[in-house]
Amino acid sequence: MNDINSTYPRTESQVVVRQNALIRQVYALMGAGLAITAFMALITLSSPALLNVVLGNKLVFYGLMFGELALVFTLSGAINKLSAATATLIFVAYSALNGITLSTIALVYTASSITSTFVITGGMFGAMSIYGYMTKKDLTSWGSFLFMGLIGVVIASVVNIFVGSSAVSWVISGIGVIVFTGLTAYDTWKIKEMAAQGIEGRKPAILGALTLYLDFINLFLMLLRFTGDRR
Repeated sequence: MNDINSTYPRTESQVVVRQNALIRQVYALMGAGLAITAFMALITLSSPALLNVVLGNKLVFYGLMFGELALVFTLSGAINKLSAATATLIFVAYSALNGITLSTIALVYTASSITSTFVITGGMFGAMSIYGYMTKKDLTSWGSFLFMGLIGVVIASVVNIFVGSSAVSWVISGIGVIVFTGLTAYDTWKIKEMAAQGIEGRKPAILGALTLYLDFINLFLMLLRFTGDRR
């Protein structure tokens, strides 16, 4: 990455300083992203006209979904070619679009269950993040295992769109909770290791924030299927 510092830290204290600095940047950006998402969800829900545009035309809704995917792939795949300002703008745009599409869950689940699930998600996410940051273990082996689990969840979810099985949906959600809980710890550990290797700067922080943002949102959605009360 263009933000990589080629001068590696020479002492343990310097490593810790780098790790803390990058983690602070990552969580500040992630928190901002979640705030933007929540704000846009509230704006969408408070505007019947906007909500009708999103839900009244499937092409618009799926267009927003594909737009989100495009932004994620662009940010993840072209981070080296983007300026820090452009990368930040893409992250903000993705967070905003995600807020618009996620507003639809408020039409399916009660506000109280969404709130309680968000709190539960925050607790689980926080605990696994702390573990990922504090552990002295090498979590490299977790990566391939969790990636395979993620691919399995994605494929099963796509298939279940056509099958429409509630039992399969519950199984997918259960596996998804495990996968995204594990990914939270692994991704936090990976960000810590990046800092230890001398990787720092705005763009690595944005990429780290996007990764943990996705872990949080997906963990929240998986848990909501278990704890959410439908209207």
